[in-house]
Amino acid sequence: MKTAGKLPMIIQGGMGVAVSNWKLARAVSLRGQLGVISGTALDTVFMRRLQDGDEGGHMRRAMAQFPLRDAVDDILEKYYLPKGRPKGQPYRLLPMYRQRVSKQRQLITVIANFVEVYLAKEGHDGIVGVNLLTKVQTPNIASLYGAMLAGVDYVLMGAGIPREIPGVLDSLALHAAATMRFDVEGVPSTEPQYLTFDPSELGLDTSVPLRRPAFLPIISANSLATTLARKANGSVEGFVVEGPTAGGHNAPPRGEMRLNERGEPVYGERDVVDLQKLKELGLPFWLAGGTGSPTRLADALASGAAGIQVGTLFAFSDESGFASFLKRDVLDHASRGEVDVITDPRASPTGYPFKVVTWAGDESADKPRARKCDLGYLRLAYRREDGKTDYRCAAEPVEDYVRKGGLEADTVGRRCLCNALTANIGQAQPRAGSADEPPLLTSGDDLISIASFLAGRDHYTADDVIDYLLEGLTESVGSMTSESATP
Repeated sequence: MKTAGKLPMIIQGGMGVAVSNWKLARAVSLRGQLGVISGTALDTVFMRRLQDGDEGGHMRRAMAQFPLRDAVDDILEKYYLPKGRPKGQPYRLLPMYRQRVSKQRQLITVIANFVEVYLAKEGHDGIVGVNLLTKVQTPNIASLYGAMLAGVDYVLMGAGIPREIPGVLDSLALHAAATMRFDVEGVPSTEPQYLTFDPSELGLDTSVPLRRPAFLPIISANSLATTLARKANGSVEGFVVEGPTAGGHNAPPRGEMRLNERGEPVYGERDVVDLQKLKELGLPFWLAGGTGSPTRLADALASGAAGIQVGTLFAFSDESGFASFLKRDVLDHASRGEVDVITDPRASPTGYPFKVVTWAGDESADKPRARKCDLGYLRLAYRREDGKTDYRCAAEPVEDYVRKGGLEADTVGRRCLCNALTANIGQAQPRAGSADEPPLLTSGDDLISIASFLAGRDHYTADDVIDYLLEGLTESVGSMTSESATP
């Protein structure tokens, strides 16, 4: 594992869906920092890239390195469209994940993650990580295996308690079957359900062990850090400490949920991680959420952190996966101080608060959004009256959710993040009889003050972000040293 050497000072946030793509991760890794790809819904992103013609041939170039040629040929035959989709033609969908899926469905997920990590690491020896959501359980083991086949160096996971992931990584490094608990609502604890992935069933050469990546869980409480450090089923190599100003999903406030005048969750002292106690665990940690400035980097280092994780600044860089027109719109409005970031307690069907970017005149804000669950990554499993396992999502059609035993009140304000986030990267699904799926941008609170970083620019690169943080760090440290030396 790479943790034995020099630790990265900057971790680029693992923003999904495919905002943290291979191009962004590679650019950061080339600078000696930790570039991170998002593995969330990557199988769908991969297939849609093929259906859009695989511009530049990058998918096919990486697929050619995957050891199962027959599996690669089968995917290309079914999904690759050399001239891309005709305008208005819907993307061909993959079968939605369930507790058990076919070998072919697992292989698609393995290959998708292999391809993304391979491209991020291509042609250099920098370090690359993969970020996954603990709550998106069903594809995660196959995603990890595909990333490991391509030599991923770090695994980062939040949005839940990933206590079983270290053991999964240990098993996959030996090409052994990996198992973890599967959450099924309505199933008593005496009848645990499991997800199992067995690499030997794929037909790969499993004689040479894989390198086991370092594991960095994303935590928001000291109790979670302690639990993972002491009770996980394998080694934990450090932590990313994420505050509620970070983009995407946030941890709910500890204790009773209270809302401010804007309808946002109120966070308090109980939601602040005690860094002194965290240091007692003896593992490195990085601070995330509102850390995208040289001053905050200096503060993090002074607190004992190994560095920071930065999402927002990288999210709107040239290399990120956000559609170009969205980046232009956001930066244009942000440069004039016209954007806002709302922590919406209802938007995500997961029940976790979710950051939503908005500005006056945002055309996508009022576009109708069809309630259609056809990707299914955020579905929750539940036991039906007949004893079988089924799946439901609070953002699916209300009548379907209620028919499956859900409460109608739980559907209020929910949005289909699976489809909205793929629209963010230019892969909006055409809808028969209506407009394409509209985007739903998410970002950390740092976006509100990004104008000072832009300094008049209308675009920038990942290199610009790293230069800003590291060059500014030297100035910040020098300034603090001078102040402390003043009599």
